[in-house]
Amino acid sequence: MTETVKILAIDVSKDRLDCYAAASGEEFDVENSPAGRSELVRRCRKLATQAVVEATGGYERATVADLCDAGISVRLVDPRRVRLFARASGLWAKNDRLDARAIAAFASAVPGQERRSDPAQEVLAELMRYRRQLIAAQVSLANQARTLGDKELQRLTKRRIEMLKLQIIRIDVRIEQHISSAQGLAEKARILLSIPGVGPVLCAALLGQVPELGQLGRREIASLAGVAPRDNDSGKRRGPRSIYGGRPEIRTILYMAALTAARRNPGLAAFRDRLIKAGKKPKVAIVAVMRKLVVLANALLRDNRTFAPA
Repeated sequence: MTETVKILAIDVSKDRLDCYAAASGEEFDVENSPAGRSELVRRCRKLATQAVVEATGGYERATVADLCDAGISVRLVDPRRVRLFARASGLWAKNDRLDARAIAAFASAVPGQERRSDPAQEVLAELMRYRRQLIAAQVSLANQARTLGDKELQRLTKRRIEMLKLQIIRIDVRIEQHISSAQGLAEKARILLSIPGVGPVLCAALLGQVPELGQLGRREIASLAGVAPRDNDSGKRRGPRSIYGGRPEIRTILYMAALTAARRNPGLAAFRDRLIKAGKKPKVAIVAVMRKLVVLANALLRDNRTFAPA
């Protein structure tokens, strides 16, 4: 008989961790500090077999790391999905204690994967997040510059854009150094970079932001990357398929990589051409290439082998 998972749900904020033990109904809070997290670990061992933590953009990282280091099973959940689940369940009120209860209910109803602590991967994920923020700032300033009439403002904006370019180059060097110095990441990077069309940016994004790569099936990894076609049918109506959900930051990078792969990878180029000849729109064909690309990367990492042309 399968043992029932006892959940300790944790709602994370900057200064406090609000907790709810689903099995006993006990509620408590601790400081989001080293001492508070030590108390959390102690109580979690008594009350639960799995800690479920809401991802909050960074404030949860130390909590997840301390729980993993203590050997406690940890699962991360998406706060947006938890809120939608709570509203669908009739829970419209919102505060930290209610959020912890909503997390517990969501985790009990919706299956998910256990989080494994990997310090090298987490550092890479942070570097990639920072790089993405620099790129976004660069695009925003470039758009702003097009509407500026004042000459001095134009010069200041140009300087800021040049500064961002230098920072992006510096971060790229850090990312390359970090991957090459971490044995596990370096070996995975060697496999991913063997795929025509996969460059350093996509490689680092996959390693840093899709740690599940190589551990899931083809449908699961496509869904996680946000490139799985979704049905839009009702009765006799058959609506157009579309992609949404998953991790949009990966989907954006995959799109640019797919454009390159459709030129440099003969197999993917032939696949795209077949779809277009069959009547698919060019963008639909590129999305299919995106899906093929991430599925191929997943298979190669799973089998621990480099790309070999057919």
